[in-house]
Amino acid sequence: MLSSERAYWLAWSQVPGMGPILLQKIAEGLGSLKEAWEIDLEELKRIEGIKTSLMKAIAQTRNQLDPEAFLIQHSLQNPHFWTPADPDYPNLLLEIQGMPPVIYYRGEVRPEENQGIIPLIAIVGTRRATEHGYRWANKLSSYLAKYGITIVGGMAPGIENCAQEACLASGGRTIAVLGTGVDVIYPLEMRQLYEKIRSQGLIISEYPAGSKPERPHFPARNRLIAALCRGVLVVEAPEKSGALITARYANELGRDVYVVPNSPDVVESRGCLRLINEGANLILDEQDLLTQLGSIPHLDQPLESLPDLTPELAQVLAIVQTEPTSFEAIALSSNLASGIVAASLLELELLGLISQLPGMRYIRS
Repeated sequence: MLSSERAYWLAWSQVPGMGPILLQKIAEGLGSLKEAWEIDLEELKRIEGIKTSLMKAIAQTRNQLDPEAFLIQHSLQNPHFWTPADPDYPNLLLEIQGMPPVIYYRGEVRPEENQGIIPLIAIVGTRRATEHGYRWANKLSSYLAKYGITIVGGMAPGIENCAQEACLASGGRTIAVLGTGVDVIYPLEMRQLYEKIRSQGLIISEYPAGSKPERPHFPARNRLIAALCRGVLVVEAPEKSGALITARYANELGRDVYVVPNSPDVVESRGCLRLINEGANLILDEQDLLTQLGSIPHLDQPLESLPDLTPELAQVLAIVQTEPTSFEAIALSSNLASGIVAASLLELELLGLISQLPGMRYIRS
């Protein structure tokens, strides 16, 4: 069932004009994308947002593509990817509207990151950084890396390049989110950093192998950076900066935004001051940032021992983390029947491992 539903997430992502928000509506409205692929097209019309032009595209894609065969064919060029049907799909992405149907990756996967046990923080900023920006990107990234926090960035020149290099130099781990295929280095000057991250960290993208840089890819890349992370730190950014797009996505997705302040006379920091004016968290130094982030376990700190759990209970518990997770997201991620999920959640609650919040949402106790 798991591999089958995986094939259908991939197949639906090939429909021209099918956005992730609408695809998520289809999955939730019909229970599974396999069922949605196979039902009469007229039945799909009850899903809000499916227009005549999209119906034609769905019909054409259905006629041309066999999902199971396409999964095998696609995997030849793209052997490593997740869909929401996969247990390793990042938990934080399951909470958002419009979760990416496919995430491609290269490098070392750490399930603790995808489960939210190891926190991810994005460090972003301008490509034309000042000495102040480089100094603070280096200082903050190194500090967070030493506390076991994974640093996320877009592998762009400037602040992000500096932060990711500093993280690796401190023995930390970094994830690069690309606006190209995971096998395409852009810009080319980032080749050395790309190779380091591929061998010591993780590279991910919403785009399949061979995808070249295209303008629409980069706002989507910025949204993915924000969605993956517990918070976004903007070190230095002018008023027109891609880093501000990432920060605004973070706000929309309920992520915290942290900002390094500077003088209003410094053009490269005017965007940061704007974010502070709009309610972002101003940080004073490394310790202040760590305090605002809250209690963060160190990578070397052992996890609390858990009672022996059945495979179903362990699977459901791994999905429920320190951020509230909806029943629908848990059911979708686990690929278990709704009745089994409900019974597992109740048992985990009785064991004192999770708590139920209003609106059928769950959180680790």
